[in-house]
Amino acid sequence: MTGAAPETTSGLRRGVYALLIALAAGSATGRILAVNSVNLTVHERERIKAATERRKADLIKQGFEGEALENRVARIRAEYEERLQLQRPFLSGNDRSRWCTIRALVDDGTYQIEQIVANAEERSIWNTIDMIKHRGWDGQPHLYSTKPPLFPTLVAGEYWLIKRLTGLTLADHTFTVVRIILITVNVGSLIVFLLVLARIVERYGTTDWGRLVVMATAAAGTFLCTFAVALNNHLVAAVAVIVALDATLRILYEGERRWRFFALAVAAGTFAAATELPALLFLALFGLALLWKCPRETLLAGAPAFAVVMVAALGTNYLAHGGALHEDSKWLDPIKPPYAFRDRGADEEGKPRDWTNGNWYNYTYEIHDPRRPDRPPRVVQSYWSRDEESLARRSRIDLGEPSRATYALHMLIGHHGIFSLTPIWLFSMAGMVALCLGRGESPTRLIGAIIAVVTVVVFTFYLMQTQENRNYGGMTSGLRWTFWLAPLWLLALLPAADWSSGSRLRRVVIGVCLAFSVMSASYPTWNPWTHPWLGQLLAHLGWIEL
Repeated sequence: MTGAAPETTSGLRRGVYALLIALAAGSATGRILAVNSVNLTVHERERIKAATERRKADLIKQGFEGEALENRVARIRAEYEERLQLQRPFLSGNDRSRWCTIRALVDDGTYQIEQIVANAEERSIWNTIDMIKHRGWDGQPHLYSTKPPLFPTLVAGEYWLIKRLTGLTLADHTFTVVRIILITVNVGSLIVFLLVLARIVERYGTTDWGRLVVMATAAAGTFLCTFAVALNNHLVAAVAVIVALDATLRILYEGERRWRFFALAVAAGTFAAATELPALLFLALFGLALLWKCPRETLLAGAPAFAVVMVAALGTNYLAHGGALHEDSKWLDPIKPPYAFRDRGADEEGKPRDWTNGNWYNYTYEIHDPRRPDRPPRVVQSYWSRDEESLARRSRIDLGEPSRATYALHMLIGHHGIFSLTPIWLFSMAGMVALCLGRGESPTRLIGAIIAVVTVVVFTFYLMQTQENRNYGGMTSGLRWTFWLAPLWLLALLPAADWSSGSRLRRVVIGVCLAFSVMSASYPTWNPWTHPWLGQLLAHLGWIEL
């Protein structure tokens, strides 16, 4: 046996124990609050069985028996297994929209997705509300994902490789392929995020306790972990931000002058902006800081990196949506994202515009059933149309918050509140002030000022949106527009966490805040596309309507 550990480490050990307890308690509490025993496997099986038995009874009445009856029943059961399927590895229309693009690119060589979503055989698994309609390169109307195409195009590269090497396809092996990609893309991204953050806190933290608090928060106390089970842009954007932040800190504060760090900082920042539009401000401010500090290296190494990523982002957007352009299009239209073509006012006759004259979100489409070609197709109205019938079908949260004051309240301390759901960020705000004041040995005023400006401007940007867009990010467990800011807030948390190490009371308070943050992140046990626990509690009490 080895001897007892030195007494000098006992305080650190107790701190680690406390953090682990906070993580475990918060995670367990969140999952307990979300418990709801619905076994989809059993429900799906019983649903198919009941439907098949009803059809079998009808066939018996029609005189079918013996082998003829069994053959017909087998075909009917196979049909219902497709039509009545409830289980799927996709969790919302948001991620299904991206998956449709990925599948269409590899299987069909196109960005259009109606061959998937408008097919009655596929619809039960692949349907999504996040679609637009416009003319394609062939001059015919097609359906497309609303999501910026760069990220799905990159993921399609992995799917192409999986298909070539294994023969597995998203159509026939949906669960297997989706899980392989989610593990490589999302779990891989999360690991990179934590590894890069660990390097930052090791260099700039001043206490073991502070470093551990920041890493514990990143590992379990943010909604990036929650969304790791679904294909989304927030996690990869956060990884891009942390990579850009690490490279920039090395340049600004550690004397790093190798060109690859300039290229990495700018390329990662540009990718973040390509996946989260407000991150353009992050890119601009950090780019200016690099240009001020090292103009030559920034221009010679950073500018080409910016160009490569930007060409990829704008190029994929043009390939996906450039076919909709016509002689009356404005010169910037080829590079605008789909949401720039939403609700573009009324036409010359005062009628709301539709997909034919500028509003790609207002359209109808037809669902065809290849098993019953004699039946007329079913016409479906876009979820995002603004006629009275369509608005009546929308969920309450997708109608938007009428009051900006109420929206600000719930964004900060309400049902989707940054601080009510994840109170650990209160310490980040304090740390941000400390950075701006130049206290401590962490990166000081410049970085603190940039983080503060980005935070305030992003919050204001979403606060000033039209009512329809003041929707908290839709059906989601947190204010997802702000998830990509997590790397900046984690850096700001570091000086506050270091400060908390000097007092038992401070350590207890920050531990409690961390536990509540972990609870909120753990509450969506299976699906991050659910309302937060606080929102559901307030709705249950009748105080709000979601």
